[in-house]
Amino acid sequence: MEHLLRDKLFTFADIIMRVPPLFIIDGLLRIRLGLPEETVGLNATEDDFIVTSVPDIIADSFSTIAPEGYQMFAGIMLKFIACCIGFIAACTFMLWTRHLIIVYMYLISIGTIFVSYWSNVSTLEAVITYASTPEYTSSILEDILRLNLTSVMKEGPGTLLIQNYILQCLLANIFCYVHFAPRYSILQKSLVVSFMMPSILAIHPLPTSILYHAPLFATLLPLAVCKFVIWYNGIAMLRTIYMGYAHARNFISNYGLSALVETEWFRLNVPCVLRTFWMLRMGEQVIQILGNHYGEENFCYYDMIRTLLVNGCETLTAVLGLTSIISLICHYIGCFFQWVLLTEDENEKSIGTISAILFYILTLQTGLTSLDREKRLVKLCRNFCLLFTAVLHFVHNIVNPLLMSLSASHNPALHRHLRALAVCAFLIFFPVSLLAFLWSHFGVSTWLLAVSVFSVEVIVKVMVSLAIYILFLIDAYRTAFWEELDDCVYIIRSFGNIIEFAFGIILLFNGFWILIFESGGAIRAIMMCIHAYFNIWCEVKAGWLVFMKRRTAVNKINSLAEARFEQLRSLNDVCAICYQEMQTAKITRCNHYFHGVCLRKWLYVQDRCPLCHDVVYNPHNREDSSVEPLTPE
Repeated sequence: MEHLLRDKLFTFADIIMRVPPLFIIDGLLRIRLGLPEETVGLNATEDDFIVTSVPDIIADSFSTIAPEGYQMFAGIMLKFIACCIGFIAACTFMLWTRHLIIVYMYLISIGTIFVSYWSNVSTLEAVITYASTPEYTSSILEDILRLNLTSVMKEGPGTLLIQNYILQCLLANIFCYVHFAPRYSILQKSLVVSFMMPSILAIHPLPTSILYHAPLFATLLPLAVCKFVIWYNGIAMLRTIYMGYAHARNFISNYGLSALVETEWFRLNVPCVLRTFWMLRMGEQVIQILGNHYGEENFCYYDMIRTLLVNGCETLTAVLGLTSIISLICHYIGCFFQWVLLTEDENEKSIGTISAILFYILTLQTGLTSLDREKRLVKLCRNFCLLFTAVLHFVHNIVNPLLMSLSASHNPALHRHLRALAVCAFLIFFPVSLLAFLWSHFGVSTWLLAVSVFSVEVIVKVMVSLAIYILFLIDAYRTAFWEELDDCVYIIRSFGNIIEFAFGIILLFNGFWILIFESGGAIRAIMMCIHAYFNIWCEVKAGWLVFMKRRTAVNKINSLAEARFEQLRSLNDVCAICYQEMQTAKITRCNHYFHGVCLRKWLYVQDRCPLCHDVVYNPHNREDSSVEPLTPE
């Protein structure tokens, strides 16, 4: 138990440490590397957008003092610096945990220096301000020696000095603990003195110029230590980077790029990191919104939710975080339906991954991050609607094999049948309700057509599954062999496949219309090509292949002789394929008797007799098949 808890704590710490690089990348994407940044606030309109960016501000400052060429050069340099910072953040995100800890310890040491400097500056400014007042006639040290603590604490900066003493002592101990320079005793004591020196000098009657520059000189020794660490470990850092590159290259050469991506995906725990990043990002915005509108009587939580949805997908990193959240939600939806159906299909646990990929593709297709506030919200809601209809298809993929197994295996568990039928009823009722709502509130559009096609397709799939389920149940309670069952199932499935193929054609033309007249793009064109190949061309080829196999098998079976009633009665045997009694049968060239349907299914696989492995059908010697078969002994 203790070991498990420790592993969970280490995993949580590893996730938290990988979140800050994502915030850095997200910040760079929010300023769009020189493009205008849209800051969306609560109840903001399109005209209220604050269009600012750091490169634009700097370029404006250069416009009055520098020629146009220098402005362009400054913009290019800022973009280059931003790209370098983003690359460093991405590399930091991919470090191993032990290297990541070293990076954070170094950053903590740098951070303590800057915090110490800012604290010393504010304290000494208060001391200098207090010393410049006309009533001030002595130093703080003299007031302390005279035990005149009232004036120091109430009128002077005594309280601030005490707080700074405590803070500097704490920062000095942190720096001495985390820095990576050699820990000599003299160096450790010198570092403590360096942190504390400005606060010690502040109580002495020294000139203002000395007090003013004391915080700067106090940072020289800690900064020198940090610089020494960088130069001393520079070769080791380059060696670590090269070893990582060599490891990736060898892994790709041995196992392939996809294996490397999958391995790194699980090592970095990317989904959990993205979810943590997105929730922290949204939490920050919730606190900001509540703080800005605290105490307002007309505050509306609906507007806050709309604002969070808009801001939650304004950058690619934010979209990735939202995709990870959606993946988790869809995964639990799949788990819920598996719990309802009392099944645990490992193959269907990828519903979260497939849903995440689909949502991210929809986001790229619609260009969600580049839209303004209102259009982004509308597109996001439409993507959610399309995603949910896709989830219904995934749920059907869970319930369909269960229906077939329950009906074909003569399962007497009535509650399992009722659970599966209840899920099918939901898959019919919900799309019908959704379509009724959408068509009553929205006009005809390409998006509504796509949602309608997906919803009707779910209904058709469920109806086909229920029809086959009913046929299998009827066959289960029949005493005689139902030879027409296979033909009925084939007709029903063919009907469903034809409907799906027609819907695929409709979606293809719908996508062409969107690509040409509404919103084009390379990603949408690529996805249309993939849809046309896999969902139309491959399905047509597979369907035609099945049809030709079936037609060929039917022709072969029709060429065989039909057994007479007297022959079957004298034989008094069962079909060797299905082990059912034979009311009708076909006689092969090798004088074996089988059900026509069973033999046709066998001929889908091979042309040889299931018993003697002789050729069942010989097109070059068809007259043999018409010879009167011998009566079996």
